[in-house]
Amino acid sequence: MTTHSVDSQRWGIVGGGLLGLTLALRLAQQGHRVTVFEAAPELGGLASAWQLGDLTWDRHYHVTLLSDLHLRSLLQELELEQAMRWVETKTGVYADGELYSVSNALEFLQFPPLGLVDKLRLGFTIILASRIKHWQRLEQIPVTTWLQRWSGRRTLRRFWLPLLRSKLGENYRKASAAFIWAIIARLYAARRTGLKKEMFGYLPGGYARLLHRFGQVLRQAGVDVRLNSAISSVERQNGRLVVDLGEGQRESFDQVVVTTPSPIALRLCPQLSPEEALRHQGIQYQGIICASLLLRHPLSPYYVTNITDGWVPFTGVIEMTTLVDTAEFGDRTLVYLPKYVDPQDAAFDLTDAELQERFVRALEQMYPHFQRSDLLAFQVSRVRHVLAISTLNYSRSLPPVHTSVPGLHIVNSAHILNGTLNVNETVQLANQTAAQLSQIGVARSVAYTQPASVSLS
Repeated sequence: MTTHSVDSQRWGIVGGGLLGLTLALRLAQQGHRVTVFEAAPELGGLASAWQLGDLTWDRHYHVTLLSDLHLRSLLQELELEQAMRWVETKTGVYADGELYSVSNALEFLQFPPLGLVDKLRLGFTIILASRIKHWQRLEQIPVTTWLQRWSGRRTLRRFWLPLLRSKLGENYRKASAAFIWAIIARLYAARRTGLKKEMFGYLPGGYARLLHRFGQVLRQAGVDVRLNSAISSVERQNGRLVVDLGEGQRESFDQVVVTTPSPIALRLCPQLSPEEALRHQGIQYQGIICASLLLRHPLSPYYVTNITDGWVPFTGVIEMTTLVDTAEFGDRTLVYLPKYVDPQDAAFDLTDAELQERFVRALEQMYPHFQRSDLLAFQVSRVRHVLAISTLNYSRSLPPVHTSVPGLHIVNSAHILNGTLNVNETVQLANQTAAQLSQIGVARSVAYTQPASVSLS
């Protein structure tokens, strides 16, 4: 049982994703009394698991890199890191109606859609990006301007633009060069930190196992975890932060941290200043429609297949069975087909059956050996606010974590500045934020300043 010092505060955490859970654990370790409110019936948010046919696995695809040291440290705390399995995987590209392997330097040099000079410039661009440390200046350069400068016009058109559109749609025009830098930097992080070879890892049992264990550890630390607890509002009343659960249920706290995406946080926190509200409104998000398919047979030997052909209705093929032991899936194949779209895209209104027909028809064309009878289960996850677009001068317009409402803090994945959205960066953000929150005293009013957790250094 956890004991609390006389200086401990009562903290409320809105959101039971990995950001909120890690914050809750850190605050409990500091001696505070913590309550987590999660609207869903299970923990995890974007990392939650679900049922696909008779299989329980991750609702969205995740992979751990050897260089994901923040996540691996958390797994060590949860006594799960030793169970991780590490595998070398292959990468494919679907271009001009053909599937190519680009899993090593030789295959990359043989990649037909680009000429030799194009490929050399592309390789130089990737190496250059991997060595940039002062990324802030990249925020001032449009991503297409930077890529064309180093990769050339043809490589931009044939290689980079299709990939940018696959992630950002037409919003790629608003993105800065920091967006592509963050993606490349993560993939090359192991090499920068001296690890000899990058490996992809997974936890047997998937994130369902991680989240089950996380819930156990939180409860052992004295954290009150509330599922099925949607919040109506968070407001300061009579010197306390009041969390409204609806139907007359209210609870008061010394401090509250809201971890939801900015559009939701803005709705939950009506007392924000006009400037804060404008900053949250200014964050532009991409949503995701992600189909999970359970198949009788594999599609390819590639963990990730990047797609440059615009007619394909999804933006990539992620074949988990190339990474995860097939025994985890009952000797079947698990495939994710993500489609990144604007939050207001009409595709969100398509039914599962309509998406299934479009996606399966595309798989038939891409993989001639694939047959509809191979499909055992098809299920779709829809999330409107997933990825905050790294627009020009993004860090300068980001809303502060510590708001003008004393004791109220808002932190979400939009505050990941020098990285891209993944579990490791989320855990790092939680650790940084918790370290700063620990400095807040019981009687201290929180200033309207940008915190160290979103430092530009």
